[in-house]
Amino acid sequence: MDIDHFGAPGRSGLGRAYREHLAREGVRAEDLTREADGNRLLRITYRGQFLPAPLFLSATERAALAKDLGTVYRLLTELPERSFDGDPGALAEALGVTAPQARLARRAASGPPSTRLARADLFRAAEGFRLLELNISSALGGANNALLNRALLGHPALARFAADHGLGYVDTVQHLVATVRAECGPPHERPVVALADWPTRFAAYELWLHVFASLLDEAGIEAVPCHVGELVEHSGRLEVHGRPVDAVLRMFLIEQVRTPQDEALLEPLLRTVESGAVRLISRLDAELYGNKGALALLSDDRHLDVLDAAERACLDRLLPWTRFLRPRVRLPDGSTGDVEAYARAEQRNLVLKPVLSHSGIGVVPGWTVPPAEWLDRVRRAVGGPYVLQRRVTPVPDVFPATDGGERAFHVNWGVFVTDPSVTGSDGYGGCYLRASTDPQAGVIKEAAGGWVGCVFHQEASPGGDAADRH
Repeated sequence: MDIDHFGAPGRSGLGRAYREHLAREGVRAEDLTREADGNRLLRITYRGQFLPAPLFLSATERAALAKDLGTVYRLLTELPERSFDGDPGALAEALGVTAPQARLARRAASGPPSTRLARADLFRAAEGFRLLELNISSALGGANNALLNRALLGHPALARFAADHGLGYVDTVQHLVATVRAECGPPHERPVVALADWPTRFAAYELWLHVFASLLDEAGIEAVPCHVGELVEHSGRLEVHGRPVDAVLRMFLIEQVRTPQDEALLEPLLRTVESGAVRLISRLDAELYGNKGALALLSDDRHLDVLDAAERACLDRLLPWTRFLRPRVRLPDGSTGDVEAYARAEQRNLVLKPVLSHSGIGVVPGWTVPPAEWLDRVRRAVGGPYVLQRRVTPVPDVFPATDGGERAFHVNWGVFVTDPSVTGSDGYGGCYLRASTDPQAGVIKEAAGGWVGCVFHQEASPGGDAADRH
């Protein structure tokens, strides 16, 4: 097997070349992140520690990943038309969401389609990238990733290597700005955008929202952090803090809308969206397509009749076995079996996940709990809004350590997926990394002691076209 970055499988050899470059330059691991460690915005944005080196994508890997993720995005957003007679509310009910959420989905789907915006969470396994989930939303962590790319480039060793090997990165904030401008339309040279979170979350995320607003401001978007309770309707316009807004960048999730009172809180926003006075980025039904249950629908071979050969091949490459937790399920070998018996026999190879959740909330990796607890969790989840997913084991990446040796990390790749027609790219919208040194980690989060990193990609294959470069 060809070895890429410090032990990870790949085709480019860039990682191996970078390790040799650092050895020749005599660079210490702690030197590589000095700029990042001293950057206030990075400390606020990413509460974890910084990986001592980036990871790399060859031009071929980037192009293939962008194409496959674009296909999965399209298939997910086409699920109502392909499998539910064009009714997003029926999809919502099949996913087991609450009645208010289903009503919002039907209501939102009557509006203009959202511009493509998502983040894939992937492990790079021995056979290639495998998709854990595709988060279709505008409430996406890691969008400030280019701050880390720029900070690492402050070290001459990486700057020289990037120049010698034609490496660049995508600034996800720039892709978000292009998305906002496309949604708002050409008359808005400097649109006013509300960064709207949910009231119960706002205090915890307000500082991060102000950092994000400052980055958008530098890029020509006037961003106002707020929560949805601060959005008011006045003379047919939507206002925040007394200022009319052109668009709302939704930082809350549909899972936070649980009661009729929650629905009522959204009414000023919904009315002005429906009148065309303001744009909502992204639509409230977006998470119906970007959740674990929707992936289970694509993974289930009973839905193969709505896929063509190329689509099936894409899903075979990316998707691990994922099924709704029902008393009897289609097993990986194509047979139908008792889910409890299968979960008991394959505990160490399965993950239990709620359909609608974020940040690993409610996720139970089978290998992290005793058998009795695992079976109890499975039994209580059967028939509810939960899925079982086959475990994906990432190939570890080994980075330089402060003692001059090496240290292995298990890495989650957060790859942003954007609209090529809007961003002028292939749909690859940048990437940020979350990593853990624990080989048994089921969920990798920077807020829980994880590490954070960034990705550089080759600008072009030999003889190919150049990609984004910053």
